[in-house]
Amino acid sequence: MQFATYRLCMTICALTLAPVGASLQAHSPGLPAASHANLEREFDSSIDRDEMRRWLRQMSSEPNQVGSPHDKANAEWELAQFRKFGWDAHIETFDVLYPTPIEAGVEILSAPTYRFTLQEPPIAGDTSATASQPALPAYLAYQGDGDVTAPVVYVNHGLQEDYAWLQRSGISVEGRIVLARYGGGFRGLILRLAQDHGAVGCLIYSDPAEDGYAVESVYPGGPARPSQGIQRGTVLDITRWVGDPLKPDGSATGKRLTLSESPVIMKIPALPVSYEDAQVLLKTFSGPVVPKQWRGALPLTYRAGPSQVPVHLRVKSAWGTKTLYDVVAMIRGSSQPDEWVLRGNHRDAWVFGAEDPLSGQVVLLEEAKAIGRLARGGWHPRRTLVYLSWDGEEAGLMGSTEWASAHAAELKQKAVMYVNSDNNDRGFLSAGGSPDLEHLLNEVANDVTDPETQVSVGQRLRAKMEVDGAAKGVSQEAKANATLAIDARHDFPIQALGSGSDFSAYLEHLGVPALNVEFGEEGGGSRGVYHSRYDTFEHYDRFGDPGFAYSAVLAKFVGRVILRTADADLPPQRATNFAEAVRRYLGAAKQLEADQHSASATQARMLASNAFRLAADSNLQSGNPPVAPAMPPIDFTALDDAVNRLEVSAKSYDATFTKRAASLDAVARARLRHLMLTIDETLAPTQGLPGRPWFKNLIYAPGRYTGYETKTLPGITEAIEEQSSADAAAYVHFTAEALNAYRERLEEAIALLKAH
Repeated sequence: MQFATYRLCMTICALTLAPVGASLQAHSPGLPAASHANLEREFDSSIDRDEMRRWLRQMSSEPNQVGSPHDKANAEWELAQFRKFGWDAHIETFDVLYPTPIEAGVEILSAPTYRFTLQEPPIAGDTSATASQPALPAYLAYQGDGDVTAPVVYVNHGLQEDYAWLQRSGISVEGRIVLARYGGGFRGLILRLAQDHGAVGCLIYSDPAEDGYAVESVYPGGPARPSQGIQRGTVLDITRWVGDPLKPDGSATGKRLTLSESPVIMKIPALPVSYEDAQVLLKTFSGPVVPKQWRGALPLTYRAGPSQVPVHLRVKSAWGTKTLYDVVAMIRGSSQPDEWVLRGNHRDAWVFGAEDPLSGQVVLLEEAKAIGRLARGGWHPRRTLVYLSWDGEEAGLMGSTEWASAHAAELKQKAVMYVNSDNNDRGFLSAGGSPDLEHLLNEVANDVTDPETQVSVGQRLRAKMEVDGAAKGVSQEAKANATLAIDARHDFPIQALGSGSDFSAYLEHLGVPALNVEFGEEGGGSRGVYHSRYDTFEHYDRFGDPGFAYSAVLAKFVGRVILRTADADLPPQRATNFAEAVRRYLGAAKQLEADQHSASATQARMLASNAFRLAADSNLQSGNPPVAPAMPPIDFTALDDAVNRLEVSAKSYDATFTKRAASLDAVARARLRHLMLTIDETLAPTQGLPGRPWFKNLIYAPGRYTGYETKTLPGITEAIEEQSSADAAAYVHFTAEALNAYRERLEEAIALLKAH
């Protein structure tokens, strides 16, 4: 998975935030500014681009999917590296359900039969041609095995609105195979919706409009996806829970489901295919021409279908367990050992995984090497550092979730924050996470230099926000971000996190503050070979991050976040940033409700006047859309009151902290840290979200019908979208209670500060 490359669904929320002017040292007294600046310069001097390049070549030289020999070998090599760097390191193993393909095939039953190629051909001079181990063929893990023959219907991105158009056009997918293109949402959602609408199978391809020749020259001439490139992936329903699909509560001791009982395992067969093969299939389609926004870049007329000839789809898997190998490395804190700063990146891939995930993994190792060198030179972090190399992320965030479940009680007591990366390319800073850590990220962004422009990465990101906001036809959010970006007195906003990488178990289940940091969005990067056999060292070396300049930048950026948090003997949170974010989220929920009422009224008027039928092409079948009645108005009073009071307390806490924290004695500082250490857990009460209680955070979650994309105030937002009055009323109450609990913790901290 990838937060960055397919972060495409994540929304940057424009926030009016606290001034940037105060330094981390001003907000976190007790950290010696001059000596720590020297420490960071010494850390930077250890970062070696050539070393990361060598490591990446080695780690991506053979396939690295779960269960492969090289994935385990990489874990053992990393363990030795951590120990060499001076860390106390070990491997923790977990056994999870992990299917692997036995046989698969797709055939167009024309005359003659056309058989899809379900493996990319090797490219001369590329790792795809030199590796000795076989690459995983085209596969979607946790699809339902089957052998079906049926006509095919094209469903665009396979999302809810796409099925609404098909319904209006009189086209059913029941009893048929669907063909969808990547780019609109999580692939698991594509398969779930196909299954829900009665399809018997599913094929998914990458259209060249998204990441092929319409974007850039194809590999090896350029970075884009070749015609035979295939995007593998998981299709687990990660909107219900992440981790082992047989463990709905995430614990090793809870009830285990059978394969047939698990709702997150799909029931129909599915495979990813190349756009070369998809083009042959699409040429057999009859039916109406699809809307403009459904059309890709293939040289043909895109029609909905069904295909004029049937397709035979078969998939058979071995449904067994595989062992995950999580590498865990620690440096014990000198004065606050029971406060943990966690840093993770996954190691497993679908094939070689040079960009996703090993470009991030070699950065994590380089940070660990530099920190180990500091420790050997006499420096010791105040807090305990925990560096984590995850296995099984691509299957469904398994290694990180299993470890979080095994250590849940300890993490809920000790975790200060979890800092994640997944992949890294050249370009702009991409940062997301808990808003109360936003100021810390801004401070670091102001202190790290962008290698292409020689300004700070924060200044370059602000410039991008400003330019993006001035473009024609952009969203109101982009315009608000631009307004914020030009005001240096305010923090730039960070993204709210949904899913798609290893932060999920920490942020959304345990309530541990989390950050996700990486660079990218320039020159095509490695998006064009995402989850394919061509995500190789050679591709990354040429197109992802030539010279590994941004590998060094990510190491310096995350290294500063880790070092500053490890050595500050006071909490890192800025409460006003969180309060302002929640104010924005509430405004968005209210606007969604208003828009829904307006849309329902407009639709009712159009139905009454027969507008849909009168406006339709008389030569094509077209019916009325499903009726969407508006739900009764939501009473937001309790939530309005909670947010108003939160804003007051947040401003008071930050002001009192700035004024008094420096004078606290050691006992008072420890008490303040204890109060703030678990404050974010108040946002993740035990009841969780409707229909998916594993997701407990009431401020951010992946959307049920978006997958990776963040839903803020998800209990309320999705109740509005799904027109559930009962859930809306309940989660206004639950969310207000959570915010009140956060505020009450702030009031305790304010009282402590004022008493000293």
